[in-house]
Amino acid sequence: MILCDLTQSYAPSGGGGISTYLREKRDYVLTHTPHHLLQIVPGPEDRITVNGRHIFAEVGAEPVRGSPNYRFILRTKAVRDILARYRPDVIESLCPWVLPWTAINHRKAFPETTLIAGYRTDFPNAHVYRVGQAKFGETIARALQWLSYGYAEITYREFDWVYTLSEDARAALGRRKITRTDVLPLGVDIEMFSPDKRDPGYRQELGLPGNGPLLIYAGRVDNEKRADRLIDMFKILPADFGAAMVMMGDGKLMARLQAEAAGLPIAFPGFEKDRAELARALASSDLYVSAMADETFGISVLEAQACALPVVGVASGAMPDRVPHGLGLLGPVDDTTAMARNVVSLWGDDHDAIGLAARAHVEDNFSWRRTFEHLLGHIYPKAMAHAAARAGSGKGWRFPGVAHADPMQLAAAE
Repeated sequence: MILCDLTQSYAPSGGGGISTYLREKRDYVLTHTPHHLLQIVPGPEDRITVNGRHIFAEVGAEPVRGSPNYRFILRTKAVRDILARYRPDVIESLCPWVLPWTAINHRKAFPETTLIAGYRTDFPNAHVYRVGQAKFGETIARALQWLSYGYAEITYREFDWVYTLSEDARAALGRRKITRTDVLPLGVDIEMFSPDKRDPGYRQELGLPGNGPLLIYAGRVDNEKRADRLIDMFKILPADFGAAMVMMGDGKLMARLQAEAAGLPIAFPGFEKDRAELARALASSDLYVSAMADETFGISVLEAQACALPVVGVASGAMPDRVPHGLGLLGPVDDTTAMARNVVSLWGDDHDAIGLAARAHVEDNFSWRRTFEHLLGHIYPKAMAHAAARAGSGKGWRFPGVAHADPMQLAAAE
């Protein structure tokens, strides 16, 4: 079969949950299945690269302002043309905004196409409500949130199956009568992200003084991630605590936070494209910190835990699922005083033992192989069975009667 991943926003390397997922899925499909994988992502220009059974289609898109490593597709016709050219059996849509309807419209032309949606962010709450509340106040924000859930209801009912990354998000969809759903736990590369990658000279390399804990955050430096709260938290730490902090990432708040952190032992190394370097940075730190209130899964948290780091975060979103009792400390959203207190408390505890427990937790419960075995072994068959019933084909989850362009012939024509 030809499987297709479709994403509207994407960073080609380094951090980012979508890019990590696409890379790991590619490796799994090519290693463990006979299928072809078409991945459609934004890029600097229109370009299709075929490497064996992997078809990587970039659609020219402008960088996201304030987050130059990310691009955002607006040219839906280019996406429709690629889908019509390859006619995938399954389309997995990973973003909520415009491209889900591109997939839905493609299915109208090719009714036996199976549509699966990854509801990876509870966007009416995380994006619409929280931004609207800050800009327009509570009443307008609630109205916008209600409209957004209405859009989600209309959109995701069109899909044959939907997966979320947490039970909370699945329940939110259930309240909108979206019931063909599953939860898909994500994974982490425990060979790449390991305490063995620790470099004792990393702190000195960054020019950070102090003999207390080295805190690290890895992710977008923007309002959604509440990155500014980490600077506020750091300022509350005791002067003799000896802490330093690494803010690894890029985003709209970068310049402002660098100015606010002037004179403090805080490093801003920027967006790290090299996964091995990201692993070294995490393993060479002592505590992972995040103020993100709407974490949908938390791959960065898992990667930190795989490097044997205890976590200090907030009791909201998926964070309580990622940081159960004994693996870190969580406090109220936006309470930077409580966060600073938790940093001090965790460092005064047996933080090394807590870190090793976090590593063991990841080893026991999260792997990419487990993720994709569940996706392809359970979610895809359910979706394809529904698609067969919807299309009246009665062919279960395999559609041998659908004609496809041969990827090898297309490769030769490039």
